[in-house]
Amino acid sequence: MKKIGQFIYSWGNGHYSRMMSLNDELPNYIKDEYEVHYSSKEEIYQKLLKKFPDKKQNIHEILMPTPIDGKYGPSIFLSMLNLFLPISGKPPLVKQVSSCLRKEARLFDRIGFDLVINDGDMGPNVLAKNRKVKSIFVTNQFMPKFWKSHFYFYPGAVFIAKQIAKATKIVVADSPPPYTMCEYNLNFPDKIKEKVIYAGHFASNKKRCQKEKTDFEKLIENTDFGYWMRTGNKSTNMITGKKYEEVFHSEEIKNEKRIVSHAINDPSVDRVLGENGKMYSISDALEKKIDWVQIDVGFLSEEEKETTLDFCKYAVINGSHTVMGEIIGIKGKPIIGIPVYDEQTNQIQWAQEHKLGVSAKSKKQVIRAILDIRKDYAKFDESIRQFKENFVPNGAQATAKIAGQMLEEKR
Repeated sequence: MKKIGQFIYSWGNGHYSRMMSLNDELPNYIKDEYEVHYSSKEEIYQKLLKKFPDKKQNIHEILMPTPIDGKYGPSIFLSMLNLFLPISGKPPLVKQVSSCLRKEARLFDRIGFDLVINDGDMGPNVLAKNRKVKSIFVTNQFMPKFWKSHFYFYPGAVFIAKQIAKATKIVVADSPPPYTMCEYNLNFPDKIKEKVIYAGHFASNKKRCQKEKTDFEKLIENTDFGYWMRTGNKSTNMITGKKYEEVFHSEEIKNEKRIVSHAINDPSVDRVLGENGKMYSISDALEKKIDWVQIDVGFLSEEEKETTLDFCKYAVINGSHTVMGEIIGIKGKPIIGIPVYDEQTNQIQWAQEHKLGVSAKSKKQVIRAILDIRKDYAKFDESIRQFKENFVPNGAQATAKIAGQMLEEKR
């Protein structure tokens, strides 16, 4: 039986969603019997346990180093201190790295992987190369451009890039140039370009089975609104929500219809704000035919998310790569990007330069972006139509095919 290792970085949800899309496709391209072992930590580890309750013996908790959460997003100061000092219950980063590599090495030696597929976790690239095991690294960044004020990230980025380069294949989860949304996060040197494959986005474009519409879907049908997405880990979600609330209270767009998804599985978040200033449940708002201004939802089902993207005029996001692919490439809607990290800034900048959306870092810029999209929607519509024609959505399938071929070669 073939043994495949999947090492999933636990900072953010994009790494997990990409690997689960790939996981769905692997049976279509691997002829031999195989089993998958999953490794991650914290929230992603818990998601894996929930998703594969009958495979708990194949799910491994490995404490991969991640930034220290601050009040709003990762704390640069605390993360820098954590290089040599224990912070927030985490040992010094040097100790974390060595401990993580030791545990991953023991897993390699105990399982005897035939192939490893890594999304965000660079360590297994090194371990696989040393053991002559083939590896695939799935990514949307290699050597990102940094804000001028973040020059001190450069040495770390060089180190990370060297570890990524040790993979047998580097799979870019994006369309080939010149339609590569994460272009400014790549910057591959010539010496490794032969191992780089632009597989396409891991965005889902499968037609879903028709189900009975929920009250939420009925409430938003044939309505013009903006879709405001809160995503990422807890601190990123919080800073994004805070920025959104500042915009909602501005006079210019206080009556602009909006749906806010909080990305937390908590039904108590669900509520509807009517134009009359009163709050309702979603069912009550539908029954009373309330003319609403804002709908807050803790967690949207896949069907509800599809309906929301179908009817929204634009989407406000933090610049997540996978999300941008789904919204622009598949649904053909412009984005307003409010970045938290440098890599998000780069992707949103690329989208703005190609007239696929607008970058906005301040409250005034967000308001101006909404007004600009409303005023000149045709300009964005034309650019997005061209982008959609060249958008490659089959990254999971292409990567599964690569995995199958690499296992065939090992026979």
